[in-house]
Amino acid sequence: MPFIANTDDDREAMLAQAGVSSFDELISDIPQQYRLREPLDLPGPASEMEVRRLLGELAAANRTAPDYVSFLGGGAYDHYIPAAVNTIVSRSEFYTAYTPYQAEVSQGTLQAIYEYQSMICRLYGMDVANASLYDGATAMAEAVSMAIAITGRSKVVTAGRLHPYTLDVLSTFIEAGDHARIVSSALSDGGCDTDDLEALMDDGVAAVIVQQPNFFGCLEDLERIGGIARSHGALFIVSADPVSLGVLRDPGSYGADIAVGEGQPLGNALNFGGPYLGIFAVSQKYVRKIPGRLVGMTRDRDGKDGFILTLQTREQHIRREKATSNICTNQALNALQAVVYLSLMGKQGLVDVASQSLRKAHYLAGKISGLPGYRLRYSRPFFREFVVDTPRPASEILPAMMEKGFFAGCDLAAFGENGLLVAVTEQRTREEMDRFTKALGSVSR
Repeated sequence: MPFIANTDDDREAMLAQAGVSSFDELISDIPQQYRLREPLDLPGPASEMEVRRLLGELAAANRTAPDYVSFLGGGAYDHYIPAAVNTIVSRSEFYTAYTPYQAEVSQGTLQAIYEYQSMICRLYGMDVANASLYDGATAMAEAVSMAIAITGRSKVVTAGRLHPYTLDVLSTFIEAGDHARIVSSALSDGGCDTDDLEALMDDGVAAVIVQQPNFFGCLEDLERIGGIARSHGALFIVSADPVSLGVLRDPGSYGADIAVGEGQPLGNALNFGGPYLGIFAVSQKYVRKIPGRLVGMTRDRDGKDGFILTLQTREQHIRREKATSNICTNQALNALQAVVYLSLMGKQGLVDVASQSLRKAHYLAGKISGLPGYRLRYSRPFFREFVVDTPRPASEILPAMMEKGFFAGCDLAAFGENGLLVAVTEQRTREEMDRFTKALGSVSR
């Protein structure tokens, strides 16, 4: 039977309502060469047992992080996720909840979002955080659109190397919607050339944006960059890796006006690239310009604590011309995973994860730099990720390393660069890193 069980009479009624006499007339704007003229070439029916076997075979064709020793990074990181995270978020009251439109029956979901907002504010050192956005790239784009709306200016300056995908999303957002232009500072030793940044500044700059650590894993001078932004009346936007804040100063301490980030490292699996969540936080004076939704805590008439949607500056809820964004929802389940992860790790646990990642990354970097033909490209401080110049193109080294059981990193040629981007998390052991170094030496020629 068809997936949509409409009768012939149902279809006739719908076509009549649409003002056409046939389905072909309804889709007349679709060129003939793109229409399906014969049945799909699908296999016949199968039993449940046969389907499970087939799906298992298809899934086995994938090669995932647990199958290898992974040094992949570039925006998504192989941190350990405690078993309790998925157990808790898989409870039906969380897993099936879509969005908290009816506060009186959504108290659990609203409280989880409130806790998420509170944790992000503490982690990022900001006054207000929203209920999350889609991912780190769209969070950055929303931050820049917000800065343009606040300042009335139309120039955006990137300080240092942003993730190329973030820059692509940002360009799509502001060139199509805000009609602004993006200029990028020159690089110096893998980070922002602050003298060049200063030269790019003028009274038309709406925002200076920086990623910490940057795409190459290098740490930026946020004190200097923030000072340059403020001296020209531009908003200072920092995209910070949340795990790095276990050992690095938070964006709020540098005077960030808007702080964003990719929340994947907080208890969300790699998942072939998503879904993730976008972190978005601001200083108090910009609370009414924030996109998405905010959850607040109040008291009911009996004096009991309750949770409500306190602010929704979205076109679904207010006049479109007054909406700050057309962002339509938050990543509630992914944000809940971040809440559970942070709760389980606690303040010291996150410090331990960050410290181990930092120490292990520097241990591996030292080992690799001692190999003939390999060297670290930049001398700047880094957190858990670094760029390696290799004796052969990374595109040749990666498949050779896969044969030895390693995801060796990201080939920067995919982003218009050269070299290998290597990331190290707390999951990697000394024995794994020593084997990895030995394997790299064996594939150098």
